[in-house]
Amino acid sequence: MDLGAGRRGVDMGPSALRLAGLNEKLTSLGYEVRDLGNVVVDQPETSPVGTPEARYLSQIAHTCERLAAMVTKAADAGQVPVVLGGDHSVAVGTVSGMARHFRTRQARMGLIWIDAHADMNTPATSPSGNVHGMPLACCIGLGPKELTHIGGDAPQVDPTSVVLIGLRSVDDIERFNVRGAGVHPFTMRDIDERGLPSVVREALDIVTAGTAGFHLSFDMDAVDPREAPGVGTPVRGGITYREAHLAMELICDSGQMTSLEVVEVNPVLDEANRTALLAVELITSALGKRIL
Repeated sequence: MDLGAGRRGVDMGPSALRLAGLNEKLTSLGYEVRDLGNVVVDQPETSPVGTPEARYLSQIAHTCERLAAMVTKAADAGQVPVVLGGDHSVAVGTVSGMARHFRTRQARMGLIWIDAHADMNTPATSPSGNVHGMPLACCIGLGPKELTHIGGDAPQVDPTSVVLIGLRSVDDIERFNVRGAGVHPFTMRDIDERGLPSVVREALDIVTAGTAGFHLSFDMDAVDPREAPGVGTPVRGGITYREAHLAMELICDSGQMTSLEVVEVNPVLDEANRTALLAVELITSALGKRIL
């Protein structure tokens, strides 16, 4: 899906990840992989933009509803949903699906959001109207009802169980949403001052406190664009190649990750599929690959 983005091409991200050998590499780790194919997405060329404050809102909501149903079904069957993006608005579907899975068990979930951006705009604050800048706000109950109430309940995740890691580009008005929502943000300054292991370990303490597990949402623009050039909104000064792998390894070590997604791989902007190849490496690290 690229309905939520301002630049075209990110809809080809899942194909790039498959081409980079994701299924084969997961199989080599001992997993039984079931590739359910691409979720049906309306195409922008044949769809009305709708309100300029939240472009393609109804189409994005329909796609997220389809995705949420698939994620819930997989999680209920004891499987680990791995969602490939596509722009980051797909996270509303993934998180809604996992939230429904946990609610039926009277349990809470945590959420780790690794991203250069906060993704906590709403239609009232967004300077662009692009929904990929709003999904985290929707997951904690802020934003249009079409996205906040997928499955009928909001918020999907308690904001006190949400951690953001890698922030370095936040819109002016969006800052107030981040500061006032109750989420736990860790900026690149926190990583620089404290070191990534300290940040990730504190993040894990937060998202596992009183929860039955957590979802990981990883936007490839969290990584420095020198390592991940194929993203729609690159920002200099991101986490390094090794920091990204270390974060995934620490998350895996926790044993509490129940689902994950990797988003915003844009093959049109990539160099020889470098970003997709890195994304596959990070997914395998999160799912148990080790150096020794």
